[in-house]
Amino acid sequence: MSDLSPSPAALPSLTDFASFYLYGLTNQPYQQSTDVEKFGQLYNLTVGEHGGVALSSSFHPYQLVNQAGVTVWYAAYAQLYSQPNRAELFAAMADEQARFVVAPPASFSEFHVWPDTRLTSTDNPVFSHYIPFVLPFLVRKGPAALRWDAELAAAEGAAGTTADCFAPYLEAVQAAIRFVQPAPAFVLGFDEFDEQHPERLIDNFMSMRDTLL
Repeated sequence: MSDLSPSPAALPSLTDFASFYLYGLTNQPYQQSTDVEKFGQLYNLTVGEHGGVALSSSFHPYQLVNQAGVTVWYAAYAQLYSQPNRAELFAAMADEQARFVVAPPASFSEFHVWPDTRLTSTDNPVFSHYIPFVLPFLVRKGPAALRWDAELAAAEGAAGTTADCFAPYLEAVQAAIRFVQPAPAFVLGFDEFDEQHPERLIDNFMSMRDTLL
């Protein structure tokens, strides 16, 4: 007699996730927090109704890829995949928009300067005073807009300048990072990391360079 029981659902691959990050400037980029509730609030405020993972640390951009060439986003995925209950964890992210917080491996505490050296103090001394930081999120792909994108679209469609209309939301995000990036850190934006074009992350900081001089 053939077995008619349903086969287990295939586990999602890394391509079923998107690598997003909040970015800004600070005086100390590499900072950690164990406040899971605050990370959840920050995730809700920036990502919204999508399952995924927040990493319990902020990083300098040159800490996002370790010596083996592994990104912090891949490391977060691998940590979930290594759990005995990984099927339940991934299902919860897809079906219930569950969010998790993971601590990055210690290898990501080390700096590994990319071939694109524009964020080094040698190339641009201003970035030794206004130091770039990144807060990464691994997000299960879905049709709904991210909270950041929805807020920006609403600001662009509102009466008044986009900057003025977006300011209250940006201030809320700024306040929400204080548990892991205290003042004088400030947020510049939110974007998706493209592993094939990592220089685009650096472009985000370079676009602000002249205003910092």
